[in-house]
Amino acid sequence: MSGIETFLSLLGDIPVQTVPALVKRKSRDFYWYSPVLKRQLDSCFADCIVMPRTEEDLLKIASAARETKTRLTPRGGGTGNYGQAVPMEGGAVIEMTELNKLLWVKDGVARVQAGMNMLDLDRALQEQGWEVRMYPSTKRTATIGGFIAGGSGGIGSVRWGGLSSPGNVLALRLMALGKEPEILELRGQDARSVLHTYGTTGLITELEIGVEPAVNWQDMAVSFDSFEEASVFARDIALQSGIQKKLVSVVDSDLPPFFASVREHVPEGAALVILMIAPAGIETVKLLAAKAGGQLCYEANTREMEDTSGATPLYELTWNHTTLQVLKKDRGYTYLQCGYPAEGTLDKVAEIRALFPDELMMHLEFFPMGGHVSCAALPVIRFTDEDRLNHIIAEHEKRGVNIANPHVVTIEEGGMHRVASPDLAAIKKRYDPMLLLNPGKMLSARTLEPQD
Repeated sequence: MSGIETFLSLLGDIPVQTVPALVKRKSRDFYWYSPVLKRQLDSCFADCIVMPRTEEDLLKIASAARETKTRLTPRGGGTGNYGQAVPMEGGAVIEMTELNKLLWVKDGVARVQAGMNMLDLDRALQEQGWEVRMYPSTKRTATIGGFIAGGSGGIGSVRWGGLSSPGNVLALRLMALGKEPEILELRGQDARSVLHTYGTTGLITELEIGVEPAVNWQDMAVSFDSFEEASVFARDIALQSGIQKKLVSVVDSDLPPFFASVREHVPEGAALVILMIAPAGIETVKLLAAKAGGQLCYEANTREMEDTSGATPLYELTWNHTTLQVLKKDRGYTYLQCGYPAEGTLDKVAEIRALFPDELMMHLEFFPMGGHVSCAALPVIRFTDEDRLNHIIAEHEKRGVNIANPHVVTIEEGGMHRVASPDLAAIKKRYDPMLLLNPGKMLSARTLEPQD
């Protein structure tokens, strides 16, 4: 009997899937956004899929994995872009979507199981007068655990910052694969230390997150004759403390033609500011847009759009969905993730645009940083080859623009520092001494030896 067969024999009645086509499909995420990762990960897939229903199932899976030295890769909705849910060394993919309940919500805090779909979570919260503070553009398919383990920010970041900002994630339950697998309750900094670690440090089963009072958000798109005018207006809206907003995005004039849901509303050659605004701010935004030379070209109710089959809420044109809208029509593009300095932000954006006028379609997302308002950029880039892509990255960094590289598989290399972390290695050694969890994704673990 092979190791994987022995592993499966120890699981009892836990649901499993071994049909090769289904296993291969569940071994994928959206890593193909990157031609580099597509080349590296296309041949990687699991030996089986396991589908725990409870924490007890997870503990049984962990014990069987330790006994048979089976690799484990957690998966939520499979909407990550960096291969977070791709098993690089085979083994079992743990599909977490059966752990999908909102446990409680009170005084701006919610407790939720990690496998709950984010749209379902938001709907359940709204029934009690609350909503999720922040979610990815993949809200309709992503899980909360996958977002916490693999993401860093999204819709809502213009108000709340990133997931790692204190107060957004308050606590989590983590299944660690020590000598005796156990469920740990981590709070505060201990909880934040395992955010965005792709499930390499433990399997998240529950989360305690900050939530906010529910708002009847309005989608608004404002067109401008130039990207510069659009960016100045967007930054101004992001700075306005009297306007409640969930999203402030800018795309240059090359991008709206890829947006099937709104392109007929956008004047030809116009740059676009995409907003989610609370009802009390709609009149003010319209007045400020007109004063800035903008034209309100599209309005819709956000929740009506996300609840309507075939409709597209505007947040699905922002963050990494901007790239997806382009790739639906032309697979010759890819993207970068850039962090701009808080001082001289728009001047620096203009400098980068001027360097690559024919290769880069600029896309900005505004958010608070260090007491200021700055922006992340997720420019869509025409891909030629890896050397040219690395040159574009180097030119950004030479000019003080930080790159979180989406074309690498490890946590560290995809971050701002790109070097192994002794602190991260210590967490890995403590919670996963046999190095079974999502192997290949943590640079810091490569100096560690497996310990029984």
